[in-house]
Amino acid sequence: MRPPPVPWSTRLKLDDPRSFAIQVGLVLLLCAAVAFIAHNVGANVARLNLRVGFDFLGRPAGFDIAQALIPYPETSTYLRAFWVALLNTVLLGALSIAGATVLGLAVALLRLARNPLLALLALGYVEAVRNIPLLLQLFFWYFAVLGPLPPPRQSLSLFDLVFLNKRGLAFPWPVPEPGFVAFMVLLAVGLVAFVLLARAARRRRIASGRPARGLWGAALLALVLPFAGTLVTGTPVAWDVPTPGGFNIAGGATVIPEFVAMVVGMTIYGSAFIAELIRGGIVSVSRGQSEAGMALGLSQPRIYATIVIPQVFRAVLPPLTGQYITLFKNSSLAAAIGYPDLMLIFAGTALNQTGQPLEIIGMTMASYLLINLAIAAVANIANERMLRRER
Repeated sequence: MRPPPVPWSTRLKLDDPRSFAIQVGLVLLLCAAVAFIAHNVGANVARLNLRVGFDFLGRPAGFDIAQALIPYPETSTYLRAFWVALLNTVLLGALSIAGATVLGLAVALLRLARNPLLALLALGYVEAVRNIPLLLQLFFWYFAVLGPLPPPRQSLSLFDLVFLNKRGLAFPWPVPEPGFVAFMVLLAVGLVAFVLLARAARRRRIASGRPARGLWGAALLALVLPFAGTLVTGTPVAWDVPTPGGFNIAGGATVIPEFVAMVVGMTIYGSAFIAELIRGGIVSVSRGQSEAGMALGLSQPRIYATIVIPQVFRAVLPPLTGQYITLFKNSSLAAAIGYPDLMLIFAGTALNQTGQPLEIIGMTMASYLLINLAIAAVANIANERMLRRER
């Protein structure tokens, strides 16, 4: 059971006059420091005759952005430029975190491999990546790897579907067809039905002690249902495949080389730290549990999937959250190679054009703060749910 909440009077030690006086004094000092900083900022703004306010957000920005996830016409305002830069930053952080997690898990398993050569190679990878500054790694991927790439006419291709050149990475992109909405509705219905059946099977297993049955059939039904619907509604998506043109790649979707360098560099850099976190979590799990799994006839992958990894996830989630936040903050280095994120577009170009540092830097700092708090909040919710299951 969850322990009863501690009253705020006990937390603040209101019954101890000395502790209460110290807390009041600290609060007063903090308020005085904030008032002093606010007074100095106001005096300097008045002395320098700086413009203050957010009216500039409605003015036309007058500059282009190389990569935009939402429409960004020539007449776009600074507010629109802010949203474009914010979405670019979130996309970069999300892909880097996901890639670093998957790669970090693979490297952690290689670190614990019985083959000494694989374990030594994984160790060398971790030590090399962790001890080279991220900025230098980004320069390496951008200038040394992507810089010498050929022009679009001589693009490097993968099965004539993916093309890589000095202008970026082009790949097929799905285009919704008339049956797309019906496909997504059927897919959602199948997934909801599977989740409900899985929860019912889990409750039945806890009550009776018998293994759950029929889950594989429910999962198959959840996958078959939307694809069976395409026989009536038609193909849900069509693929727009890139094709080499005269001076560029036509069709598909293209991301700029700065984005490729940032995702690759941050994924590799973050994976080295995440690998050590996961390896430490795996080592912390008692070997007797793995031996019990082998005694039951479970294969090594099954032991890792059902016994080791769930316990590792509970153990490493708090430090892993800190690593995610650090990795997302490191995305601010994207301005060094010209990727259009918040630092380059809003805290760089927009700041130089408007001359309003207080508002622009404040919005940029608040954006990073809110995103990192959201990451921490999601991790805390997941951690609380896992602790609740253990009780």
